[in-house]
Amino acid sequence: MDRRPERPAAGWPIREVLASLSLPAPGAEVLASIARWLDRLAEWNAKMDLTAAKDGAALAWLMLADAAELAGELAPNVSIVDVGTGAGAPGLGLALLRPDLRVTLVEPLRKRVAFLRTVLGELRRSDVTLLEKRGESLEPGVFDEAVSRATLAPDEWLALGTRLVRPGGGVWVMLAQGDAPEAPGCALDRALEYATPGGGRRLLRYARRT
Repeated sequence: MDRRPERPAAGWPIREVLASLSLPAPGAEVLASIARWLDRLAEWNAKMDLTAAKDGAALAWLMLADAAELAGELAPNVSIVDVGTGAGAPGLGLALLRPDLRVTLVEPLRKRVAFLRTVLGELRRSDVTLLEKRGESLEPGVFDEAVSRATLAPDEWLALGTRLVRPGGGVWVMLAQGDAPEAPGCALDRALEYATPGGGRRLLRYARRT
């Protein structure tokens, strides 16, 4: 029988996930916002397929792990685009953990956009931009940083992300396995490794050459 993620009786393990990734626990308001996002995701997922997570703990890890790693790496006040954000990972989680960032969420599927619009409205995050479109249709050279999770093959995403960021900007590639990709016009400048219950992950930052 298919299991749907539900809020654990003890609450979402947000603090535990962030602590496991060495990110200090945010304030009560941020924790409450993350919990509300996960609440709505569990509710909507009962009606439509928004996540593959099978239980509440898995959902918290899936939505927060990559965002937590990114939150500790990005400079203050930069603009970042999340292409193919789906239910909001990692972009929405990043916006909640780092409200100083200028976050743009890009998602082509209308049902996911409707979910994200509902959550952003409830959280009163009018500062987060939500676009219903494909990454290929975005204006090039606009963002400081770009990220995408499992939307495209790593080499394809690196090529697209390099086009979206300004010269000197960064493209973040997330890998569970496989070799680091390569693309013209950029160079690997940072590599991080971290563990989740699903296994080890790598977060690679490529800098666009000027």
